[in-house]
Amino acid sequence: MSRKLLLAMSLFIALSVSIVAAAFAGNGSNSTVPVIQDSQMKATFTTMGGADVLPSTRTVPHWFGSTIDPSNGITYGYNMVGADPNSCSGSGCDKTIEVDVVPLVVNVGGLTFDGNQVVTPTLSSPQFATNDYGSTAAATNTSFARGAGGILSQGDAGNALQLEDATMRAQFNKTGASPYHVRLHANLMAAQTINVPQNQGVLLQSGRSVIFGDVDISWWSSHIKNLQAQDDPTHLTLYLTKDVLLFIGKDVFNCCVLGYHGTQAEGGGSNNSGGNAKVQTFAWASYISPGIYARPDGGVNWALQDIHGLSHEIAEWGDDPFVNNLVEPWLTPTAPQYGSTNILETGDPVVDIGFAMGTNTYLQGPNPNGSQSADGYYHPEDEVFLPWFMRTAPNTVSEPTQTPSTNIGRYTLMGDLNPFPGFRAPATGC
Repeated sequence: MSRKLLLAMSLFIALSVSIVAAAFAGNGSNSTVPVIQDSQMKATFTTMGGADVLPSTRTVPHWFGSTIDPSNGITYGYNMVGADPNSCSGSGCDKTIEVDVVPLVVNVGGLTFDGNQVVTPTLSSPQFATNDYGSTAAATNTSFARGAGGILSQGDAGNALQLEDATMRAQFNKTGASPYHVRLHANLMAAQTINVPQNQGVLLQSGRSVIFGDVDISWWSSHIKNLQAQDDPTHLTLYLTKDVLLFIGKDVFNCCVLGYHGTQAEGGGSNNSGGNAKVQTFAWASYISPGIYARPDGGVNWALQDIHGLSHEIAEWGDDPFVNNLVEPWLTPTAPQYGSTNILETGDPVVDIGFAMGTNTYLQGPNPNGSQSADGYYHPEDEVFLPWFMRTAPNTVSEPTQTPSTNIGRYTLMGDLNPFPGFRAPATGC
């Protein structure tokens, strides 16, 4: 099996009001739960292999393309979810992917972190609900805090779209009246319970007194693998948790993994399946309460709350569903924790960069210590587009930037609203 592991950019640490209240009465009182300092909130993204792409119809709808990287002359191939934007026509451009949402109820450290509690806010979020992406009220600034908003995807102004749909349409300049769509249809599945042994998980809390579950990644991943026996390979399976994060190795402060996506191929390819093996794609992500990363009043890590990690995983699944799209190695100062990497993972370069979208009514009160991080919005992550990885300049593949630019097309969904100069041009090498 392969997995895309999302290690939270600054440590996503949070918990619902109900669990925090329970913490005062039970084993996880705030006075006994270790505090992880903001200065310790490091994060990175990584991958753990990928599945070979099989000539299979028993997986999610996808297409294959290739692009010549002009900086090294190599042609890179890639699989992406949806219809081929370069050759589809009419209704054939409109693909809906079924998403089986499995809430996970996780018992760790004497507390229960109930994924059922975040089903409604997740399904009401831009990930599944529609919004107008013509503009946004706020966006990340150069301090990774809340900055001014403005025009977002001008070509789709007035269109009601889901987040992944808006992202894919802008990536391939299929905005406006284009019939091109990559839609997600959620199916709520039965919740599953995971009981974490005492030696496999602990409780931690943020500097704003928000408590979260911190679980060993190896132990957790083995349990996610066991849950996949009943998955439908033509659907994306989404395992949803609330404020459950993962640590790597023996140090519980070597944290935190917020989610990952990956694949599992069954049947061994053409030898055992007539060339039509099942290829299951899946993702796990935690909904993150305000006050985990996000400092009060729109401060540092403003965008690192609610669906930021989930949007990261869904976008990366869309552009790299089988976790094997490789590109020329890239490096960016906004994500130095990766060093030099050759994986086409659209969220990695822009972690902690996001924008405001939709109306969020869930957990919008003060943090447990009385400060205020929530602001009434959801906070999707920006996403890097294919031409950035492929060193395409000028970029005539993606939606034009909000104001005329040398390279014509944008290299991320936010375009001009992304304040960092490394996303005004293609990726740089290592």
